Amino acid sequence: MPHSARAPLMTPVLIGGCIIIMISFAIRASFGVFQIPIAEEFGWLRAEFSLAIAIQNLAWGIGQPIFGAIAERFGDRRAIFLGALVYAAGLVLSSFAVTPGAHQLLEILVGFGVAGTGFGVILAVVGRAASDENRSLALGIATAAGSAGQVFGAPLAEILLSFYSWQSVFVIFAAMVLLSLFALPMMRSPAPASRNELEQSMGAALKQAFRDPSFTLIFLGFFSCGYQLAFVTAHFPAMVTEMCGPINPDGMLAAIGITTTSALGAVAISLIGLANIAGTLAAAWLGKRYSKKYLLASIYMARTVVAAAFILSPITPGSVLVFSIVMGALWLATVPLTSGLIAHIYGLRYMGTLYGIVFFSHQLGSFLGVWLGGALYDLHGDYTLVWWVGVGVGLFSAVVHLPVQERALNLRPA
Repeated sequence: MPHSARAPLMTPVLIGGCIIIMISFAIRASFGVFQIPIAEEFGWLRAEFSLAIAIQNLAWGIGQPIFGAIAERFGDRRAIFLGALVYAAGLVLSSFAVTPGAHQLLEILVGFGVAGTGFGVILAVVGRAASDENRSLALGIATAAGSAGQVFGAPLAEILLSFYSWQSVFVIFAAMVLLSLFALPMMRSPAPASRNELEQSMGAALKQAFRDPSFTLIFLGFFSCGYQLAFVTAHFPAMVTEMCGPINPDGMLAAIGITTTSALGAVAISLIGLANIAGTLAAAWLGKRYSKKYLLASIYMARTVVAAAFILSPITPGSVLVFSIVMGALWLATVPLTSGLIAHIYGLRYMGTLYGIVFFSHQLGSFLGVWLGGALYDLHGDYTLVWWVGVGVGLFSAVVHLPVQERALNLRPA
């Protein structure tokens, strides 16, 4: 249908999606701050709470295609509402957990809650609501909103922990999740799709994607993104606290109130989120103009180089800040490119489910990164070995995207 004017970029759907995903990711990104307080209160090994966060990430990955299918079958807003309820319930129940097993079990609820309020559902709604010309940038803005949540999530947790117990902070976060539902009425999305897409069943769409080697390559490539992001989110604050050199009491950091490596660790997560807002929007802008697969390969290669340079250098407050800013610019830049690649190749009708399946690979990587971080820390007393594993899988992802056939599936020769 022709339009007499350009379609608007900032729609109610995009604004509402940004609010929900921002709050969801602010809380999710703060879990690394609870590593030391919870371990010290109960005398647990680092691996115990790490496994709880790892299970949360795995449950998020399992829940993503499930919530994508719920959204496509029963409606986007119902899926988001259910996700928020499960998220809040998981946080409240976790506040009463006093054993590692209880935490690990309840993090399944939190992971499913993130799935219902996170990328899979929100990006599918935003993608369907956006015009062809605005889709790449709209997906980038929604992804960047998750980064905006990360900017204040970890520092907010750090501040709240100075006044309240970690149990009370979990309850406060549960209330924040429920408050995000006030944005739900804005999430009314049309479902623009071709006649073939509308007539195609979900089973046929899945079968078509699974037969395409490019879908497998995208699935495999997203693994390292999850490994690197989840490891850093869960373990970097503790890593900085324990491995970083001292903060100069007369330096700039101390002058702005950062006097401990613990505070620096929380600020590092915030800086990653802040830099990622610019990085994600830049990736979305570039994705409209250049090959998405080559952009993805470049991002993964840049991450590999940055991570290797950081661990090979002395860990100082300065190197922590530089790493956080540079890695932050590359952080979620893969998400609008990966989701946009799936929409471009396989269409919009089942984008949520197909992206959810690819995102499961991301969360398998997340599970391994978080769990292996805690397990190898307990074994070796530091994070060096697990960091190098992340460098290796990043290189793998850079290579595996190169053979992806970027042309839309329905335009390829039979």
